[in-house]
Amino acid sequence: MRRMAFGCLLLLAALAGCSGRFVDFAPEEDAIYEYPLDEVWPQVRTYFASRGFVFREVPGGAQLETEWREEFMSSRVAAYWHRYMVIAKPEGSNRCKVIITREARSANKALQAPGAELVWGVDSRSDDNPMAVGSDVARQMAMQTVNGDNAVLGQSQQTARDMVLEWKVFESVTPVLQQQARKSSESPDVVVTKEANIECGVPVLGLGKLARAGNVVLMGELHGTQQVPHFLAQSACQVATQGIPVTVGLEIPAMNQERLENFVASAGTEHDWAKLMESPFWRSPYPDGRNSEGVVYLIEALRKLRSQGLDVQIFAFDHPALRGDAREEAMASTVRDVAGKSGKRALLVLSANIHPRQAKGLPGDPNYRPMGLRLADQLPSVYSLDIAYNSGTAWICAMTRQEQLDCGVTRTRGEDNGDRYFVQLFGGKNRHGFHGFYYVGAVSASLPAVYQGTEPAGSQQATVPGSAGSN
Repeated sequence: MRRMAFGCLLLLAALAGCSGRFVDFAPEEDAIYEYPLDEVWPQVRTYFASRGFVFREVPGGAQLETEWREEFMSSRVAAYWHRYMVIAKPEGSNRCKVIITREARSANKALQAPGAELVWGVDSRSDDNPMAVGSDVARQMAMQTVNGDNAVLGQSQQTARDMVLEWKVFESVTPVLQQQARKSSESPDVVVTKEANIECGVPVLGLGKLARAGNVVLMGELHGTQQVPHFLAQSACQVATQGIPVTVGLEIPAMNQERLENFVASAGTEHDWAKLMESPFWRSPYPDGRNSEGVVYLIEALRKLRSQGLDVQIFAFDHPALRGDAREEAMASTVRDVAGKSGKRALLVLSANIHPRQAKGLPGDPNYRPMGLRLADQLPSVYSLDIAYNSGTAWICAMTRQEQLDCGVTRTRGEDNGDRYFVQLFGGKNRHGFHGFYYVGAVSASLPAVYQGTEPAGSQQATVPGSAGSN
């Protein structure tokens, strides 16, 4: 008997404990196979082939690179492309690990890293890697040769090691290897269940600490960027694929609730788009970023996730006819009502960063009670996150010296913490009432959706005003 039963029991115990590694959605330890590389690699190849990936391999080596694959392919605003580089490395005579690097590109600039327009590198081809898989040279060649069309690769990209997928492959492949070992020792077969195959992007580090059933996560934002809606869409996908139903709240007038619900449940036809976009909300004379292309992207992404069977919902909670404390109370009441009906769901609620604060007072009004403070007084698990970002641009409405409201693309100043999304907690609340922050990288402006014509709005579609990029 090539492997002892005791070893199989240990492996089963390891598999049973894998769920604990995913509490943060992003494991921090390598998945180690207790099998030799020559047994593991054929199963890894089968994993990607069975999920529709086309790939090429390095001859004689345990290394492959998939072709680009489009996700949300029927969407004109949420589509993006991704591919994987997969390398298996021995960890001794009978052990190995699989390293997976994920590269994503999007027509939306939300994935664009600082300096992405600059491409340089050296020839990384070698005897053991003749195609230079994973190198800058290989990426340059791909940009020049994929269907002869750079648009396939999009305007922005994001590359990172995908340890979540490494563990998914491990959990899928290991039972098959185990089954083979048991067959050789006349042990009972192992039943392998088919997993859902939904692409959610590079894991958001730290997200799983908060995005859990029954929690309300209030996310303060800088209106008018592409990155924040993309962050929220990616987060909702990653929460939902962990088996946690998720509800996304947007700072959109509550009168749009029926339109949002109908659209997210729809097939996304021209008629469905027209019904969504005919609301006056999308044609405000002073668009402040809440009705941007990025928000349309987010709503469309939620619709696509729901169409693929994920338990995703959406709600609107703003009451713009009110001001000050009255508005904060009305917003809190709407969120509170949704939370009361969603005890087994995770709520991700997006608004300007004044509203999520769980601290009393604002400059000029020491008695001001934001929505976050009101919710924390009445709900058990409310967490507030401020936004963090690197410098870039945003579509912002601001008062001019002539006391007129001017809207347009404005430069923003932030701090560079890399180009990967993450959530960071403080270990308590800071003086502004935030438990931590979420980081979205360098920001880029997202124009009003109907100005740019992201999706048809019937005869109501407008054109870009002359002030759109003047600031």
